[in-house]
Amino acid sequence: MSPPLPSQLAPSRSPSQSTCQEFCHRTGGWGVASTAVRAASPLAKIWGPTLQVSRGHQEALFLQAQGPWCRGDGRPPEGPWWFGQGSGGASGMDMGAGTWAGSRGAGTLPPADPAVMPTSVSGFPRMEVSPDCPQQGGGLVLVRRRPPVPPGLREMLKARLWRGRTCSSRGAWQLVQDLLPATRWLRHYRPREALAGDVMSGLVIGIILVPQAIAYSLLAGLQPIYSLYTSFFANLIYFLMGTSRHVSMGIFSLLCLMVGQVVDRELLLAGFDPARDGLGPGDNGSALNASAAPALAPQDCGQDCYAIRVATALTLVAGTYQVLMGILRLGFVSTYLSQPLLDGFAMGTSVTILTSQLKHLLGVRVPRHQGPGTVLSTWLSLARSAGQANLCDVLTSAACLAVLLAGKELSDRCRHRLKVPLPTELLVIVAATLVSHFGRLHERFGSSVAGDIPTGFMAPRVPDPGLMWRVVLDAVPLALVGSAFSISLAEMFARSHGYSVRPNQELLAVGCCNVLPAFFHCFATSAALSKSLVKTATGCHTQLSSVVSATVVLLVLLVLAPLFRDLQRSVLACVIIVSLRGALRKVRDVPRLWRLSPADALVWVATAATCVLVSIEVGLLAGILLSLLSLAGRTQRPRATLLAQIGDSGFYEDAVEFEGLVPEPGVHVFRFAGPLYYANKDFFLRSLYSLTGLDAGMVATTRTGRGPEARVSEGDPAEGTDLSPVSSTAAQLVPMAASFHAVVIDCAPLLFLDVAGVATLQDLRRDYRALGITLLLACCSPAVRDTLKRGGFLGEDPGDAGEEGQLFHSVHSAVQVARARHGEQRATDSAL
Repeated sequence: MSPPLPSQLAPSRSPSQSTCQEFCHRTGGWGVASTAVRAASPLAKIWGPTLQVSRGHQEALFLQAQGPWCRGDGRPPEGPWWFGQGSGGASGMDMGAGTWAGSRGAGTLPPADPAVMPTSVSGFPRMEVSPDCPQQGGGLVLVRRRPPVPPGLREMLKARLWRGRTCSSRGAWQLVQDLLPATRWLRHYRPREALAGDVMSGLVIGIILVPQAIAYSLLAGLQPIYSLYTSFFANLIYFLMGTSRHVSMGIFSLLCLMVGQVVDRELLLAGFDPARDGLGPGDNGSALNASAAPALAPQDCGQDCYAIRVATALTLVAGTYQVLMGILRLGFVSTYLSQPLLDGFAMGTSVTILTSQLKHLLGVRVPRHQGPGTVLSTWLSLARSAGQANLCDVLTSAACLAVLLAGKELSDRCRHRLKVPLPTELLVIVAATLVSHFGRLHERFGSSVAGDIPTGFMAPRVPDPGLMWRVVLDAVPLALVGSAFSISLAEMFARSHGYSVRPNQELLAVGCCNVLPAFFHCFATSAALSKSLVKTATGCHTQLSSVVSATVVLLVLLVLAPLFRDLQRSVLACVIIVSLRGALRKVRDVPRLWRLSPADALVWVATAATCVLVSIEVGLLAGILLSLLSLAGRTQRPRATLLAQIGDSGFYEDAVEFEGLVPEPGVHVFRFAGPLYYANKDFFLRSLYSLTGLDAGMVATTRTGRGPEARVSEGDPAEGTDLSPVSSTAAQLVPMAASFHAVVIDCAPLLFLDVAGVATLQDLRRDYRALGITLLLACCSPAVRDTLKRGGFLGEDPGDAGEEGQLFHSVHSAVQVARARHGEQRATDSAL
C-alpha cells in the first residue's frame, strides 16, 4: 500500500543537524543508516517531493526519493522533507504501521503488505531489497534499483526515424561541425599562442615531405608527380576533417608498397613490363609486350598512364571501405589489430621494401616478382645480377647512406638542443641533383634518374570502373592497414597531449583523403609516424600546420618540380631505406616482448616472417588469426588455483603462491581466472576435480548407476583411483565419506558465462548435491548474476531463498555460511 502523498501531511519540525548526520549520508543513491542508531530511534529520512518505500530486512528500512541527501555541512537540505517513525520501536522498521510527519503535513501510515511494494509518485524506478546481500551481523543491506523497461524495437526505430526527419538550423550546423571539425576549433584558434609553432612545423614537414614523396613514388611504381599530388590533397582534406591535432597525413611507405604490388600485377596482366622503370627521362615505358593480351591494355594509354589508373581505382575502393566503416561506426574494428601485430607487420614490410630498393642502390635491372616468396626470389635475382652493378650508382648510394645515417644519428642525439630537426634528406637530394646535373651522370655512366616532372595539375578523371572490380579484394588489407595505423597514431598523440579523438570521424577523414583525391590522380594515404613525431617536436599545436605543408608542396608542384629531373633513383632509394630505420630497430624489442608475453612475441615473429617469406597480405591475415587464437587460448586455459585464508582476516589468496596461509577445514575455495564458456568448460571441471581430489561427476554417475548402495572410499579420489563403473569391488563396499563438505567458487575473475557455462555449473551443483557437498558462489558481478538467473541456476524471484543461500558478496562470508551450515547439519545428525 502506498504511503500518503506530501499534500496529505501536517506541518512538523525539521530534523536536527545531528539527526541528519546520524541517519543519512550520500553513497551513490543508496540510503544507509547504522544499526545502532536505528535501534535507538527508528527513523528513516527521505528528501524531495516524491518518496518511495521498500520493505526492509529485519531492522533496516531503505527509502529513495528525488532530490539531494544531507548537505556537506551536515545540516538538512532546504525545501520539503519527510521522515517516518515506526510504531513498534526498532521492530517497527519492518513496514509495520507507523506515522508520517513532514514540513507540509502529517498523516498515518497504514500497515503495508510486504508483497505489494509501493511505487514512486513521479515514475522513479521501484527499489527492491537485494537478496544477494542479506543483512549479516548488523551489516548493510543493499537495495537493488529495478531497471527501466527498455523500449521495443518498433518504438526505438520510430523514435530514430522521427529524429532523422526533424531538421533545424542548429542541428544542421552541428552536423557540419561533426563532419568538419575545423569549423569548430578554428573559431577558438589563438594566433599568439599557436601560430608560430604551426607555421614552423608546417614548413619543416613540407621540406621533409617533398623528397619523401618523390622517393616513395618508386615503391608505388608511379611517377613522382603523383606522390606530390597525393601529399597536397591529403594535407588539405585532413585539415578540415581530422580530429587529431598532431598527426601528419600523407604518403606512407607500407601503403606505397601495397599499391606498388597491385600496380605491378596489373601491368603484367595488361602486357607491360614493370621492370622498365629506370630507362631515363625520355622513356616512360609505354611499349607493350608482344605476347600480351591487347584486350587488357587501353590503346590510348601507356605504362605510366595505366599504372596511375590502377592506383586510383585501388585508392577509391579502399577509401570507400573506410568511409563505410566510419558511417557504420566500425572504428572499434581497428583495435583488433594489436600493437605486436602492427609492429611485426611493419618489420616484415620494411624488409620487403628494403629488398625492393636494392636494385636501385646497385643500378641493376631485375624482374619484379609476384606471388609468394617475392623477397627470396628478388634476393636470388640480385645475386645473379650483382656483376652488372653500375659503379656510379653504387658509389652514390654509399655516400648518401653514410651522410643520411650520420645526420639521423646526430639529430637523435641532439634533439633536445635542436629546435627543428636537420633537413638531411633535403640537403642530400639538392646536393645529389646538382652533382648529377653538372656531372651528366645519366649520359656518361648510364645512371638511372627521376626523369621529367611536369608542373601544375592534371585534369581530374573518374577512376576506371572495370579496374575497380579487379582490385576489390586488394583494397581490403589496404583499407585495414591505413585505418589501423591512422587511428592508433591519433589516439597515441591524443593521450600524450591530453585531448580526445573520435575513431569513427578519423575513419571518415582517412577515407575522404583517399576517395576525393582519387579523382585527381592520387593514391592511398594514411598517417605516418615519423613525420608526426617531427611535427610534434617542432611545436605543432593544430592542423593548421597541414595547410602550411600543403603550401610548400604546392610551390614545388607549380615551380620547383622540373629541377629534380636529374635526381638519381639511387639517392631516392637511400632516402627510403634510411626512413625504415625505426621499423627495422623494432626487432630489438622481441626479447623484452618474449619475457612479457610469449603469445604476443609469437604473433610478432609469425607476422613478420609470413610477410617476408610469403606476402604482406598473407602476413597481415596470419597476424590477425594468430592474435585471435592467442586471445582464445588465454581464455581457454586460464589459471586455476585453490585459495586459503590470510591469517585471521577475511581475505583469501593462492595457497601455492603464498606461504603461511590457513586453509579452511572441509571447505575448498576455488578460483578460475577467466570466463566460463563452451571452449573451457572441460578445463574448468578438470582443474576443479584435480585440485579438490574428487571427480564429482564420475562418482555421482557411479552411485546413480549402481543404486544407493554403491560407495567409494574417501581416499580414492585424492589418490587418483579409477572411479569408472568398472572399478574394483572394494570400492563398492567401502562407505563414502568425502574429505570436504563445501566448495566455494570465487567468481570475481569470472568475466562472463554462456549457455555451456551455466549448464556446467548446474551439473556441478547436481553432482555435488548427490554427494552431500554444498556449492556456493562468491563475488559474482551483476552481469554474471543476471546470467545465472536467466539460465535457471537461480530462482527468478529476487527473494528466492536459493539465491540468498548460494550467492555471496565475499569469499569469507561464503566460507562462514558453509561452516555454519555444516555445524547445524552435524548437530542435527547427532540429535537423530
